[in-house]
Amino acid sequence: MALLILENVSKRFGGLVAVDGVSFAVRPGEIVGLIGPNGAGKTTLFNLISGIYRPDAGRIIFKGQRIDGLPPHLVCRLGLGRTFQLVQPFSDLTTLQNVMVGAFNQVRSEAEAARVAWDILVRVGLAEKADRPAAWLTLADRKRLEVARALATGPELLLLDEVLAGLTPREVEEALGLLRRVRDAGVTLLVIEHVMRAVMTLCDRVVVLHHGQKIAEGSPAEVASSPRVIEAYLGEEGADVA
Repeated sequence: MALLILENVSKRFGGLVAVDGVSFAVRPGEIVGLIGPNGAGKTTLFNLISGIYRPDAGRIIFKGQRIDGLPPHLVCRLGLGRTFQLVQPFSDLTTLQNVMVGAFNQVRSEAEAARVAWDILVRVGLAEKADRPAAWLTLADRKRLEVARALATGPELLLLDEVLAGLTPREVEEALGLLRRVRDAGVTLLVIEHVMRAVMTLCDRVVVLHHGQKIAEGSPAEVASSPRVIEAYLGEEGADVA
């Protein structure tokens, strides 16, 4: 049974159709990539799934329950977490305290939140920087912190919005290792990413958006060799990553 199902989901902003009849499903244990050129509707789709926007048409089903129209905090409480493209930690809090903020989605006491946050910092490789102000972290560590804060909410499905953007090749490889460990620990991933070589090695399946519409879906190799995807997005790079 699919963990997440989108059925003909659409969203308009005035005369602009940002998402146009998109349908796909994510099964438990998968890493699914969501790719497409800038303005394709990827982040808008994340905002629809996570409850920031309400779709104008279609249905979004998570764990067998319709969630379109639910506010973000209730979507999160059901087990659907996300990161954001612009990494904005609470700069006046420590790394540990930032993750504790997410932990309060599933625990009540400060002591419990601290325990959950510490365990996650160990998992993502930030334990040594637990007491460091978040403002002092490097970009790569802020990206890890964003993932840690989302993991602290206790998600079954995690939406990751360009967590590799701006990283060096070595940092990308380290981040990919972290994401694989997250999946192996039982968290399903839906990933927006522009680092195509990473998408092709990380993802089990890939969904491609263009002008708000789904134009392809399949294995990384199938998508990378699709003439329509090459024309709309990959260009000559398609031949290199296929």
